[in-house]
Amino acid sequence: MPPGRYPSDLTDAQWELIEPLLPDPNSGGRPEKHPRREVVNAILYVVRSGCPWRYLPTDLPPWQTVYWYFNQWEQAGVTTRLLAELRIKARQQAGREGEPSAGIIDSQSVKGADTVGRDSRGYDAGKKINGRKRFIVTDTTGLLVTVAVMAASWQDRDGAKSALLGAYLTTPIRYVFADQGFAGRLVDWAKETLRTTIEVVRKPADQRGFNVIARRWVVERTLAWLTACRRLARDYERHPQVSEAIIRWAAIAGMTRRITRGEPARRQPRYTIG
Repeated sequence: MPPGRYPSDLTDAQWELIEPLLPDPNSGGRPEKHPRREVVNAILYVVRSGCPWRYLPTDLPPWQTVYWYFNQWEQAGVTTRLLAELRIKARQQAGREGEPSAGIIDSQSVKGADTVGRDSRGYDAGKKINGRKRFIVTDTTGLLVTVAVMAASWQDRDGAKSALLGAYLTTPIRYVFADQGFAGRLVDWAKETLRTTIEVVRKPADQRGFNVIARRWVVERTLAWLTACRRLARDYERHPQVSEAIIRWAAIAGMTRRITRGEPARRQPRYTIG
C-alpha cells in the first residue's frame, strides 16, 4: 500500500487498534486472498467518500469481496465490539472510567435516496424531510454508544426506546440527558422499564438566536462529525441495519483517530490571503 494513498486509509497505529478485534482468520477455510487492512480501508473509503460499493478504486480489493466482509462482520457483531473496545480505550486515555455512567441522546432526520424503500422511510413534518431518522446515544465526551435508524416519521419519544434499550443492555448508563423532544411519557417509560433517569435539558427562556446548550452540544457535535462522512450526508441504504453499520464504522474511524492523536479534533485555524 503506497503511503498517503487515500486520506481515509488507516495508519499503522490505527490498524494496530483494529486488527486484534477482528474475527480469527484461521477458521479452517481457504486462505484469505486480500489483506484485511485493505478490506477495512475499502469500507472506510466508501463511508468517507460516499461512493457506491461498485465504484471502489481498482487498487482496493474487489467491491464484491469488500461487501461480503462488511456483511459477515456485521452479522458477527464486529462493529459493535469494535465500538465498545475503542470507546473504553479513548475514555481511559482521557483519564476517565472505561464505561460511562451517563449519556446523551439526540435524533437526526436525513433525506432518503431513491434506494430507500417505502417500508422504511417516512416524513418528518417538523423538519420537512422525507427519509429516515437516526437516534444516537453518546457518552458525555461525544463517543458513540448505540444507534438506531428508522423511518423519519417516528416521534422522538417513541423512536428513542430502541437506542435507550441498546445503551441499557451494553453499558452501565442509567442517566441520560435529552432535549425537549424526548419529554413526556418516554421519561416515565425509561424510569419504569430501564431504571434510567432522563433529564430534559431545556433552552433558557430568555435565549434569542443560536447558543450552545450545556450537555446537548456534545451529541450535536457527534452528529455533525458523522455527517462529515459523505455516505451519511443522506441515507442511501436499502435496509436500516446497513445504515446503522455505516454509522458505527464512521464512529470507529473517529475513535481510532482520537486515540492515536491523543485528543479530540480541534477547529482548524483560519487562514487569510494577503
